[in-house]
Amino acid sequence: MHKIVFLDRDTLAPQIRLRRPAFEHTLSEHARTRADEVAARLAGASIAIINKVRLGVEVLERLPELRLIAVAATGTDCVDKAACQRLGIAVANIRAYAVNTVPEHTFALLLALRRNLLAYRADVLAGEWQRAEQFCFFNHPIRDLAGARLGIIGAGALGRRVGELGRAFGMDVVFAAHKGRRDMGGLYTPWEEVLATSDVISMHSPLTEATRGQIALAEFRAMKRRPLLINTSRGGLVDEADLVRALDEGLIAGAGFDVTSSEPPPPDNPLLQVAGRPNVILTPHVAWASDEAQQALADQLIDNIEAFVAGRGQNLVCDPGGASA
Repeated sequence: MHKIVFLDRDTLAPQIRLRRPAFEHTLSEHARTRADEVAARLAGASIAIINKVRLGVEVLERLPELRLIAVAATGTDCVDKAACQRLGIAVANIRAYAVNTVPEHTFALLLALRRNLLAYRADVLAGEWQRAEQFCFFNHPIRDLAGARLGIIGAGALGRRVGELGRAFGMDVVFAAHKGRRDMGGLYTPWEEVLATSDVISMHSPLTEATRGQIALAEFRAMKRRPLLINTSRGGLVDEADLVRALDEGLIAGAGFDVTSSEPPPPDNPLLQVAGRPNVILTPHVAWASDEAQQALADQLIDNIEAFVAGRGQNLVCDPGGASA
């Protein structure tokens, strides 16, 4: 019998149904788990379900019965995969579940900022419409999406879907090549050109050592058209202190972020210091979280577990044992 432990069930909304796997098992769910509770809660478990709980080598080495870590997310940077490979622990993730919710949230941020909705809403609440003494007023610039260049960093499923929506709005869509690469094929536009010519830059890269801090002050200074910067991917992709400096110096027109470098962000996080500005929108990592997307994630999560136990692992990012239970 498999012992399954879900360490952070509260990372899925309570209305999302998590079906029971179709094999003999026990399932324990914990709303959240502190770092000092992980080893005890996973003692004797063969399958761990996590979303953001970190599983490092010092914990994994204490769990000899663990055979699968089922991550309830696409990103697996919270798991020491090198240790899993050595210890014979498979790791599975969730894929292609957010192809509607994240791009829609991206465009919600983009449209709100491009049309200055926050600033106009604040003006209405402050009585500016009445003081204008006419049917409208023009306190803030409004820009169309049609004809604007949308530079996308990351050409995976989410980046490509954002590109499709951009084209539907009449935008000129380009995908950024990796820094320093000129050999990535016709889909990609050189990194420097995307930074210099985009009116909007939307980030959809995974967070790796190669992408951490890929947008910092040097990149902001290369953004010649003062673009909006949208990040619904990972907070660590952008140097947050440099982002605030870029806003202060007018290097970018605004920022729409759904992520921060650590979550929840501490009170001194730079983004929190500017979150009240009309050209900044900060949402609490909910771009992925439509009910439809969360249910698809939960269903795929159990599919991954059932496939692994049946010996035909799917969505494995680490498969030291040949997808066997």
